[in-house]
Amino acid sequence: MKKENVNRVALIGAGSVGSSYAFSMLNQAVAEEFVIIDLNEDKAMGDAMDLNHGKVFAPHPTKTWAGTYEDCKDAEIVCISAGVNQQPGETRLDLVKKNLAIFKKIVSEVMASGFNGIFIVATNPVDILTYATWKFSGLPKERVIGSGTILDSSRFRYLLGEYFDVTPSNIHANIIGEHGDTELPVWSHATLGGVPILEVVERHEEYNVEDLEEIFINVRDAAYHIIEKKGATYYGIAMGLTRITKAILNNENVILTVSSYLNGEYGAEDVYMGVPSIVNREGVREIVEVSLNEKEQQLFNHSASVLKNILTANFENQPRS
Repeated sequence: MKKENVNRVALIGAGSVGSSYAFSMLNQAVAEEFVIIDLNEDKAMGDAMDLNHGKVFAPHPTKTWAGTYEDCKDAEIVCISAGVNQQPGETRLDLVKKNLAIFKKIVSEVMASGFNGIFIVATNPVDILTYATWKFSGLPKERVIGSGTILDSSRFRYLLGEYFDVTPSNIHANIIGEHGDTELPVWSHATLGGVPILEVVERHEEYNVEDLEEIFINVRDAAYHIIEKKGATYYGIAMGLTRITKAILNNENVILTVSSYLNGEYGAEDVYMGVPSIVNREGVREIVEVSLNEKEQQLFNHSASVLKNILTANFENQPRS
C-alpha cells in the first residue's frame, strides 16, 4: 500500500535506457518509491536487487522493487523506455511499426491499473510514440510528455561550450523539432552569457559560421556515431529523463525542450515535437513560442510535415481511447 504524499515513479522497460534511468534516479534520490516493470521479470528483479545494494551510498534511500502494471495505479509518473532499439543503419523513424504495437499493449495495461498521472516517453521514434501514448491513454495532452530534443539540446550546449571554452551552463541554445534527422538549431536565439552566439563569431576571427554548422551536424548525428561505437545510447538520455522527472515532482516550472503537443504553436497542429516548454507538477504548463527566422521556420515546417505524414499513415480516422 502506497503511503500518502510519497512520490512513486514506475519504469516500464529495463533495457539499457531504463536501467540507466533507474541508476540516475536513485543516485539523485528523486522519488521515494521506484518500481521496475519488464516482460523479463528476472531482469527487473536483478536490477532492483543490484540498485538496493547501493542504497547506502545514495543521498536518501529510495524504496525500489520489481513490480507489475498494478503498481502504476499509485504512481505520479510512468516512464516508458520499452521497445525495439535502433540498429546500426536504421533511423529512428524506421522503428515506427514495431514500437506502435508494443506501446498499444503497454499503455492499455497501465491505464487498466487506474493510473492517472503523467507519462514520460523515451522510446524512439519518441515524437511518434508520445503522440501514440496520448492517443492510447486518453489523458490530457499536458500529461503526456516525450523526451523530445532535451538530449539534442544538451549535446548542443556541450559542444558549443567546448568550442568557446566555457561551461555549457553558460550556453543557452536549443535544438527543436523532431528528435531525429529533421531537427534544427535555433541559432537566432542562441546566446553565450547573454550575447548572441552569431555576434560572438562575428567579433572574433578564431570563430566561424562553418564551425557552427559542423557542431550542429555532430549533434544531429551523435546517436549514429555512438550506436556504431557501443551499440546504443543510454547515459545521456537517462540523465535527461531524470531531469524531466525532477521538474515534474518538484513543481519547478522549468523550461525544457520536451516533446509537447502542438495545436497551432509554431504553425504546427496535432503533432508532438520538441519545443521549449514549461514543465511542472501538472506536466507541460505551456509552450514557449520563440520567434523563428524565415529559414528556421521553413526547417521546422519540414520537420513537422515529416512527422505528420507518419501520423496520418498510422492514426488517420482512429479515435482517442
